[in-house]
Amino acid sequence: MSSVKSALKAAKAAIDAHTFENAVDEANKALASDPKSYHAKVFLGLALDKQNQNEASEEAYKGAISIRDRDALAWQGLVALYGKQKGEKLDRYHDAALRLAEIHMEDDDRTKCQTVIDKYTGDASKYGSRSDLKRSLEALLPGTTIYGYLEGRIPQPSYTYTKVADIVEAEEKEKINSEIGQRRTRLGARLDQVTAEVKREVLENSPLEELYSNIINWTEDDELRRQYEERLLQHAADTLAALPVPKKAAKREEVMNMAQGLVILKHPFLLAWKIVLEWKDVEEIEDLDFGLLREFVDLFPGEGLSKVLRGYLHSEITPFPRIATDRKDNIDCDDEEPTVTVEDRLIVMTEGIEDASKSILAHRLMGQYYLYLDEYESAVSTARAGLKCIIAESNVAGLKFMHTYDAMNKILATALIYYQAPRHHAEARSLFEDILCRKPADASALIGIGMIYEEEEDYVNALDSLNRSLKRSEDPKIKSEAAWCRALNGDNETALHELEACLQELEDQDTKTRALRSQTLYRIGMCLWSLDTNEAARKDRNGAYSRFLASLQADMNFAPAYTSLGIYYADYARDKKRARKCFQKAFELSASEVEAAHRLAKSFASSGEWDLVEAVAQRVVDSGKVRPAPGSKKEAISWPYAALGVVQLNNQDYAKSIVSFQSALRTSPRDYHSWIGLGESYHNSGRYIAATKAFEHAQTVKDASMSDNIWFAEYMLANVKREMGEYYDAIAYYRKVLKTRPNEFGVSIALLQTLVESAWRSVELGFFGRAADSAQEAINIAQEINRIHDDAFNLWKAVGDASSIFSAVQGYESILPRKQLGSLLQERADISVFETLADIDGVSGHSLHLLSNDIDQGLWSTSLSMTVAILAQKRAVHASANNFHARAVAWYNLGWTEHRAYLCGNETLSDRSRTQSLGHVKAAVQCFKRAIELEAGNGEFWNSLGIVAAEISPRVAQHAFVRSLYLNDKNARVWTNLGTLYLLQDDTQLAQEAFTRAQSADPDYAEAWLGQALLAARSVDLIEARHLFTHAFEIADSSNTLIKQQYAFVTFDHVVSTSQKLNTTDLLQPLLALHQIRQQLPSDLASQHLLSLFAERVGNSEVAVLILESVCSILEIEYETSESLLALKRFAQTKADLARVQLARKEFILAAENAETALDLSADGDEADNCCEKVRLSAHMTAGLAYYYQGSMDQSIDMFKTALLETRGNPDIICLLAQVLWAKDGDNERQIAREQLLDCIEKHPGHIGTTTLLGCISILDDDQETLEAVTADLEILRTNDSLDTQEQGWIANLLTMIASLHLTHKHREASELFQANTTIMLAPSQPHGWSQLADLSGERVPAEVAVLTAVKAVTLGSGPEARDLCRAYAGTERLDDAQRASMIAPFMKEGWEALA
Repeated sequence: MSSVKSALKAAKAAIDAHTFENAVDEANKALASDPKSYHAKVFLGLALDKQNQNEASEEAYKGAISIRDRDALAWQGLVALYGKQKGEKLDRYHDAALRLAEIHMEDDDRTKCQTVIDKYTGDASKYGSRSDLKRSLEALLPGTTIYGYLEGRIPQPSYTYTKVADIVEAEEKEKINSEIGQRRTRLGARLDQVTAEVKREVLENSPLEELYSNIINWTEDDELRRQYEERLLQHAADTLAALPVPKKAAKREEVMNMAQGLVILKHPFLLAWKIVLEWKDVEEIEDLDFGLLREFVDLFPGEGLSKVLRGYLHSEITPFPRIATDRKDNIDCDDEEPTVTVEDRLIVMTEGIEDASKSILAHRLMGQYYLYLDEYESAVSTARAGLKCIIAESNVAGLKFMHTYDAMNKILATALIYYQAPRHHAEARSLFEDILCRKPADASALIGIGMIYEEEEDYVNALDSLNRSLKRSEDPKIKSEAAWCRALNGDNETALHELEACLQELEDQDTKTRALRSQTLYRIGMCLWSLDTNEAARKDRNGAYSRFLASLQADMNFAPAYTSLGIYYADYARDKKRARKCFQKAFELSASEVEAAHRLAKSFASSGEWDLVEAVAQRVVDSGKVRPAPGSKKEAISWPYAALGVVQLNNQDYAKSIVSFQSALRTSPRDYHSWIGLGESYHNSGRYIAATKAFEHAQTVKDASMSDNIWFAEYMLANVKREMGEYYDAIAYYRKVLKTRPNEFGVSIALLQTLVESAWRSVELGFFGRAADSAQEAINIAQEINRIHDDAFNLWKAVGDASSIFSAVQGYESILPRKQLGSLLQERADISVFETLADIDGVSGHSLHLLSNDIDQGLWSTSLSMTVAILAQKRAVHASANNFHARAVAWYNLGWTEHRAYLCGNETLSDRSRTQSLGHVKAAVQCFKRAIELEAGNGEFWNSLGIVAAEISPRVAQHAFVRSLYLNDKNARVWTNLGTLYLLQDDTQLAQEAFTRAQSADPDYAEAWLGQALLAARSVDLIEARHLFTHAFEIADSSNTLIKQQYAFVTFDHVVSTSQKLNTTDLLQPLLALHQIRQQLPSDLASQHLLSLFAERVGNSEVAVLILESVCSILEIEYETSESLLALKRFAQTKADLARVQLARKEFILAAENAETALDLSADGDEADNCCEKVRLSAHMTAGLAYYYQGSMDQSIDMFKTALLETRGNPDIICLLAQVLWAKDGDNERQIAREQLLDCIEKHPGHIGTTTLLGCISILDDDQETLEAVTADLEILRTNDSLDTQEQGWIANLLTMIASLHLTHKHREASELFQANTTIMLAPSQPHGWSQLADLSGERVPAEVAVLTAVKAVTLGSGPEARDLCRAYAGTERLDDAQRASMIAPFMKEGWEALA
């Protein structure tokens, strides 16, 4: 025993000395001696604890406890051991700490007990989980021994319960989320089903409600108590929603009691109030507690249900007393003012229903209010949503809400009667019958079934249904509806008595029946109105009128009574002001008052208040009354859509007006005015095809009332055709209208303007004769209009434009109606009108004598047409004196006419005329200045000023163009004009930039490309210039003569300068352009001369002769008048060209004479003049050939010799001279021909004509030596790539012929085949070698290849002529190719022979 004590002392000393290993040894020694030694185990546990041997230490402490359980020392060591492990063994820590606390409690040591508990709860909170903390806190709750002993030393129970509740809330939330996440992945699981199951499992067994109750019971903080009362109710409600139906009753009672308790205390917890209000299943709204509703609104003013309640309680249909707001007693009151309008109230309630989307009461109230406002579509959607809310709330609370369900169904069924009637009548009837099964005497359901028949206009069945309803119920409302059905069925007298009897049952002061009383009084008035229809009876103020007033006195918001009063005032009292007020009030109260809306819209339209017309029509459209549902007996109305269309048309909102008129026509497809409106909308929006169809359909509407207005459709159709450029159809329609309405000035003016526009369009298209005819016809129409209306601006503008047409097609000046124009201008005219600017342009009233004098039209007609145009535009200026904008346009038109007169003066041959025309330029400047003074913001005016000022003052012109571009910098014409000005001023860089800007603004503006071409020509880039001129010509119209002139000039220059052979088709466009210029500008001799040259090249020598003879006559007169060398030179050149064309026509005598004349005229010409040299060469050649064909060989030879001398040995002339000498058939002449050819070959070794001609002569002379030399030269020449197809063919044929000389037939064929193969090898893409091979071999393949190469060459623009292509096709010996050959060249026998 002494050894144990010594060991224990040694162990205690070692522990004190912190030599824990020795302490362990000593403790073990003690235990070896006494295994039941309590202190040895304690010392061992402590020493092991200090050495961090926690498991061994725990075992030692437990061993000690097993020896002495009630001793605190071992428990203290064990608690300390668990405490230092930072939550690793909190479960054991919990048990040890509580046991230690109990030991201290038994020892009555509160301090140590509290210390243990505080230390344990602190460690649990710091290191443990939520469940560990909850377990530690539960030890402190009331009911435990610790709480009873340490009460006052530990936290209040409410605090502890709050902590535990928070932990349980977090655990339940976490469990719900984790369980949902796990179960939702199961096969076939639905999220909503899984969520409900998990919540039911968790909430059904949740301890939270008990914890919340304990918090409420133990807390002394009222705010905290209210907070946990809310939580308790919320948790109970959630649990109720999750419970199955059999278990809901007890829980629902509990929830209801808690909610009512909070409501009684007026605690502002929304859920409690909603439960009390929403779960109240009442048959009528008036059965609800009004005070409770008011308190809810006051407590929750921002809630959606509060907004709906506030609007409903202050509405006209509330069954509760209207409480007026007293600002003196309640300054902060949020009640609505009594002056709040229906619209404002509806806005507030609509916002509320959106927020309260799950509220049954909100949907019920809103549905009733929509019914009152006749907003049936909204009522239907609200009632359906309310029924869904009832089902959802029934599933939550386990209540059936039968009364509420029936009330909501009545709202739905009543709305379905009128919404898209009769589409939903079957559903409405089913709903009413279902209600009657449970409530047979329900008045609303009984009336509803009758109303279904009434809405379907089946008044017999409606009356029968309502009479059967009266057997079950004596409700005055049913009696009123039955009587009204009788009235609608035509029995007004009986209905009147029944309605009066029904009225006696309704008390005057009963607010609940005031709406029915008002309706009954109105219906009595309508019966009286229908019984006696004479004017005196309806005017009687004691009749229907008094009933309508009484109806409004009963209910100031009964809309139909206002409509009837409005009709009374409008049709019988003749008081439009009161009528308008009545219609406005009726329509404000109900959008279903279509008759009031119609009359109101007419009133607004007559006063020009189109915004109000649009508002009225749009509201009618939105009401749904415009277009009844399919199957309804009610007629659709179209006027609201038509009214909207008219307003939108006036506002230039054409897209919307089209939709409106289309909607009107779907309702009334035979509405003439809607077709007209639709056509106008299409027309103004640029959809001309659709507009045409609309106006054409309008003409098919056969209505006696519209017979006088059909002409307007034809007139508008003519306008559309005019916009589309179909002028002939437009003119025909205008004439058709004028046949029935000859005095329609607007139609006559439109016809006149269309004729003028058609004329100008014909000029652009190149139909100049048609243009002149249209202009002449326009003048005839203008004369007819002048007799009716002589002071119209458009009349004289059109006359001026029609006269200007003849200046654009001067070839038709002979049909200018001079005398007719004279009488037109002088008729009812003040001569002083023509004195405007007369001192500048020289055109005044005295100029009219030109129209009546018989003068030579060839000399005067062009300037005369412009004189007439100027006089007409002056009358237009006078006619527009009272119209500001028209006056500016009139000056603008006069300015352009003056400018055109100036241009026409420059186109004449007279210098005197050009001098006189400067006055027109000055007058044009004045006109444009006055136009700009009147309308300075018009860019076209500035542009015109710049054009006319270009020759007078370039600075002014530049300023005008820049100003125009400032107003519109996208105008291609102005940029082109500015570029032209820079070009005239020799500023090519600025001109280039201006033309480029013009092309960017409008790539199809031809004048911009013309300016670019002129710049290229100025810089001697002839190829680029030719391409640009060609492009400008291709995109230009026929009215622009300058582009056509330049295009023809550059094309001819290219033709005469190129070495390539051009096809005839390449010359057709310039030929056509020059033909048009001849008709537009007969005085342009240069263009006519060029036309004759093109005609000569295409083989039309007849036209060339006629033109050249005409030009020669004019030039001869000009030369005799002026005796200028230039005129003489032009005359000589024209004579030479005429002689050459006559030679082609085989008029040899005339050709020789004119050639001699040309030679005589050019005899004194300048030798350095290249043009004169060419003229003389042409005349010599022509004369030589003419004499040759006449048989005058000597004269022919003399001509060629002279030409040879003047041209210094031209090889082509030598060839012609050699042929003539050879043809003279003299040895000496033939020898001279040989010598000339040999000398020419020495001087011009590469000349093909000389070489081939010498070869032919050598063949005839059988000169082998010369033939060898010629053959060698030809072999060299045939390899030259510059040879054309015809020259290659000449060489090939000549070589073949030379090779076949002096050979047998067999060798000759071989030689010819060799030459053909050689030709093919040298030029495989040319058809002549293949054709030659086909002829020699007789095979089909070479012939087909010849056709292919010929066609390809034609496609590439370098192909053979028609005769060569014909031979190629004929060589294939195929029927289809033979047909092609005969079609390509019908004048060739080869095609016909192959076809035969």
